[in-house]
Amino acid sequence: MPEIAFTAALGETPAPGPLREFWNAYAQSRGALIGLALIVLLILLAIFADVVSPHPPNEQYREFTLTPPAWDAGGNTRFLLGTDPVGRDMLSRLIHGTRLSLLIGLISVAISLSAGTILGMIAGYVRGLTETVIMRLMDVMLSLPSLLLAIAVVAILGPGLINAMYAIAIVLLPHYVRLARAAVIAEAGREYVASSRIAGAGPLRLMFNTILPNCTAPLIVQATLGFSSAILDAAALGFLGLGAQPPTPEWGSMLAGALEFIQRASWVVTFPGLAILITVLAFNLMGDGLRDALDPKLKR
Repeated sequence: MPEIAFTAALGETPAPGPLREFWNAYAQSRGALIGLALIVLLILLAIFADVVSPHPPNEQYREFTLTPPAWDAGGNTRFLLGTDPVGRDMLSRLIHGTRLSLLIGLISVAISLSAGTILGMIAGYVRGLTETVIMRLMDVMLSLPSLLLAIAVVAILGPGLINAMYAIAIVLLPHYVRLARAAVIAEAGREYVASSRIAGAGPLRLMFNTILPNCTAPLIVQATLGFSSAILDAAALGFLGLGAQPPTPEWGSMLAGALEFIQRASWVVTFPGLAILITVLAFNLMGDGLRDALDPKLKR
């Protein structure tokens, strides 16, 4: 308080706090703001899906199979985005699919971020043989195409939504391990780490209390971008029949079930594809904004 009063008396404005400074840097990117607004909208749709959706996602209206959108010829105002081949409301299934896709992204990224951070910190701090074993294993995983690796994991564990989450988490794991290891190596030689070591801090305290808080910025950015990868991989597994199983309203499985009707009822493929596109684009835009705001070298 005395410092603020002193600077005010001199006619100077006090320095903004860290959160205010972060928001000022983030808000400079219009794309980042658009991505954040879209993500907030998607989260609200996912939370209130049961209230917002006009129909239950799995209820079938047999007399309205493949009804076109309301603005098209032959459309019905009861089904704004039309119906699928068995008469289910497309809008309701897309809204409930938002909840499922965000849940898949959240759980997959949380698992891979936690495990990858721990393995990367061990590799970067311990070094030696431990680092070699961990990083060579990550290199082997990165040498395989991500979708192929996810298919192999699901083939071993069996098809299903939970196993698809585990497979996506394994696919994303090497990125967090490599990023955490690089950040730990860069921070381990700094003076504050040496001071903590001299003060008697043990290895675990040094890794998780001293070094980890200074490595969170790149991990947060990677986790945000990892959401888009997780959603894409989940849609791909669902499209191949290895992810969420029918009648679960998941965007990839919706595409797979309507593929044969693409010429006579294009809306059953167009709207799930647009949902995937908008969600992935929103997370990429927000991730780019976070990178610019958290990295001092990229701040404009």
